[in-house]
Amino acid sequence: MKAVVFHDIGDIRLDDVAEPSLQESTDAIVRITTSAICGTDLHFIRGTVPGMRPGTILGHEAVGVIEEVGQNVRNFRPGDRVVIPSTIACGYCSYCRSGYYAQCDNINPHGKQGGTSFYGGPEPTGAFDGLQAEKARIPFAAVNLFKLPDEVTDDQAILLSDIFPTAYFGAELADIKPGHSVAVFGCGPVGIFAIISAQMMDAGRVFAIDDRPDRLDAARDQGAEIVNFSEENPVDKIRELTGGIGVDCAIDAVGVDAECPHGQSAEDFTRERDQVAPEQRPQDDLWKPGRAPSQSLRWATEALAKAGTLSIIGVYPPTDTTFPIGLAMNRNLTVRMGNCNHRKYIPRLIEYVKSGSVDITQVLKQEEPMHAVLDAYGEFDTRQPGWLKVSVKP
Repeated sequence: MKAVVFHDIGDIRLDDVAEPSLQESTDAIVRITTSAICGTDLHFIRGTVPGMRPGTILGHEAVGVIEEVGQNVRNFRPGDRVVIPSTIACGYCSYCRSGYYAQCDNINPHGKQGGTSFYGGPEPTGAFDGLQAEKARIPFAAVNLFKLPDEVTDDQAILLSDIFPTAYFGAELADIKPGHSVAVFGCGPVGIFAIISAQMMDAGRVFAIDDRPDRLDAARDQGAEIVNFSEENPVDKIRELTGGIGVDCAIDAVGVDAECPHGQSAEDFTRERDQVAPEQRPQDDLWKPGRAPSQSLRWATEALAKAGTLSIIGVYPPTDTTFPIGLAMNRNLTVRMGNCNHRKYIPRLIEYVKSGSVDITQVLKQEEPMHAVLDAYGEFDTRQPGWLKVSVKP
């Protein structure tokens, strides 16, 4: 079968690989009908999140049809149409029973301290083969699949696999209450869904910060007040628009690959900065020793009102240790973050989509066949206009 395979940083290929087979009695084999490219995949390909094992199939978002189930999968049968949550869980450990599926004690082969496991991720996550393929093996299928109603299309369901649940989780972490003002940093697909989620929670005002015109247009179409950080200082503008107070809640929906004000990724800026002698560096926090902090994270912290809440759902590697802790502590900020417990939110979001109470397909801007997936990666990676979210049809 065909699959998108990681070979090295900057080197992914559409390869012929062996079809998956049942390995445990709790497994299922799913024929993928729709997959997607996520910004998280780009972190792996760029190397900003390290640890990818060569030969790993990429992708953690998919919709498909069950072809085969193990004897201990009692709630599904071949032919069922399903959406696959991005993170993987056993369903019976204490964390899963408490709704912390992303912190499952049993799924990661590296043990209880191994952290979140998901499809198509680095070796520390378990290196489970991903979903940008014609077929996939789903472990603990009874809890890692959701049957889809006929009213929910593939184009809707693929957005329920990861980005909508992640955004809703981020809005929940931000502790949004009716009337709250919210700033969403990053208007990629997760950021757009964070705007939608904030409005579902009756936010009073939502500000959207980015510098890509098509993404800012998408945010404004959702009713957000847009701020282009290439044209104005977003912290100053947010404070001006809120009477000097700042926002009640901020969501970092960007992560490690956020651009610095210098127009570079933090990784590229760090390399450039380290070639400049310390005495020649400007008196700027970004030029201090250590890895340059994510500028979106810095802005989000500064844009908050005193005693506000910061939600971090953008992806950061475990090696990243930079955070404006002094600013947060001295302003009594609450900081909440983490990987999404997808299984907790997907049933609720399926019902929202099924009922028509939320329209989500406008976020899906491109649809590509599997044979064109590498070109699609290139367009998505360079944030070409119109490439907000990309689905892949095996």
